[in-house]
Amino acid sequence: MQINKKDIILSIFSGILLIAGFPPFDLYPLAWVALVPLLISLWEKEARASFMLGGLTGFIFFLGTIYWVFNSMFNFGHVPATLSALILIILCVYLGAYIGLFAVIFNSLSNRSRFPSIVTVPVLWITLEVIRTYAFTGFPWSLLGYTQYKFLPIIQISDITGIYGVSFLVAATNGVIFDAAFHRPRRVNKMPLFPERPITASIIACIIIILLTLGYGFLRLNTGMKGRTIRASVIQGNIDQGIKWDKQHSENILNTYKKLSIRASAGAPDIIVWPESSFPFIYGYDEKPTAELQEFQKNLHASLLFGSVTAKNDKAGNTLLSNSAVLLSREGKLLSTYDKIHLVPYGEYIPLKKLFPFINKLTAGIGDFVPGKEPVVMKASFANIGNLICYEIIFPGLVRKFVNQGADLLVTITNDAWFGRTSAPYQHFSMAVFRAVENRVPVVRAANTGISGFIDSKGRIKRKSDIFVEDVLSENVTIGAFGKSFYAKYGDLFAYLCIISSVLLIGNNFFHEKRVP
Repeated sequence: MQINKKDIILSIFSGILLIAGFPPFDLYPLAWVALVPLLISLWEKEARASFMLGGLTGFIFFLGTIYWVFNSMFNFGHVPATLSALILIILCVYLGAYIGLFAVIFNSLSNRSRFPSIVTVPVLWITLEVIRTYAFTGFPWSLLGYTQYKFLPIIQISDITGIYGVSFLVAATNGVIFDAAFHRPRRVNKMPLFPERPITASIIACIIIILLTLGYGFLRLNTGMKGRTIRASVIQGNIDQGIKWDKQHSENILNTYKKLSIRASAGAPDIIVWPESSFPFIYGYDEKPTAELQEFQKNLHASLLFGSVTAKNDKAGNTLLSNSAVLLSREGKLLSTYDKIHLVPYGEYIPLKKLFPFINKLTAGIGDFVPGKEPVVMKASFANIGNLICYEIIFPGLVRKFVNQGADLLVTITNDAWFGRTSAPYQHFSMAVFRAVENRVPVVRAANTGISGFIDSKGRIKRKSDIFVEDVLSENVTIGAFGKSFYAKYGDLFAYLCIISSVLLIGNNFFHEKRVP
């Protein structure tokens, strides 16, 4: 069957519904039905048509959620507008291809097997989300489950399944609605002997699973918080991206952080956190500003955690730069340094320079960074800190490594200025909610231009800032309220089960096609 106008409208509508579920719109109930129009459009389509319809949904979806890439390339990478738009389109086509592939496989299974959509839709969707998390350095932005970050009872299951478990629930519900309202009557008309019991059973199963998930969620949310309490402050300097790396502004930038930190110190915090790459000098390498910072630190009577470029020499005597987090004690002594492991392509280093010599780093800086080799848990007297830099917080597998090494407080420092006034800062912040729930460890977030804030180990946003304002936020943070979560111990076991299920479904379908002439 060929694609008609109605199919195109349905596919575009699915993409729009998906966009609406994510920040800043936060119409998260729409995500529970967002895939249904796409699934309807796939009825009796061949593989090529299915891929095109799924790819169209994906293209619209990602264009509406990661359009900020254009802003970053054009305004900060100095890539011409036409080329920036072209790169954005290519990226959205690539990401949309995952949903195109989902549509092809789902339609094949739907037409040739008797498995209800409560099985096929979520396991295929999760499998492709996992692949997207790791393929080509990984880009797990806009995972379906992130739409539910405000739906606290539902997301508590993340301490077992991770973010993928929430994506599974949302996708499975879409599948059940599709089967019940549209697929069952069509299949009965096409195959009069088609048994309706699997679909009826899937509806009942979906209701039971959601009720059990909600029950678990309310139980977790009502569990007491008996850990120890520390006081933390985050500083949002709101330093303009245009001057952030200008050494002529170094003194003014440092004075801004000093002024705001003095305000924070009045509340006697245990720790004050500055954002990623807080100032335009290399800590420990540029001696005068380093000494000035250390001297200032002694008067805060609080530990200081900040982002900075750091330098080290390799065996050949070459100076290597890292995007790092540095922890100073109350006395201004260096306690720990962590070098960012997962660097941002074209943000912190430029891959394939010879192929793309016209593309600069999107974030202004002083050269390519080298990645850190391993997670470092920063040990302070009041907490064991796992510090994630910038978009490292969106990789659940990396975050749990810090927790497994003893971190009982997660700190994420970032500079989201290069996102501008787009949806990206809101989306970036929402992902941190899941890292708190998955690991049952509170998250403290300091962002140069926002959003900064505090998230407790139940995923509750205790306090947050606006974007593009100077701000000082302070909050009591409860540490050690929960033991190590199932997810922290065993990782993405649930996601791997989905992948195995997908392989078995596809394999069964393949052999069925071989048997049937």
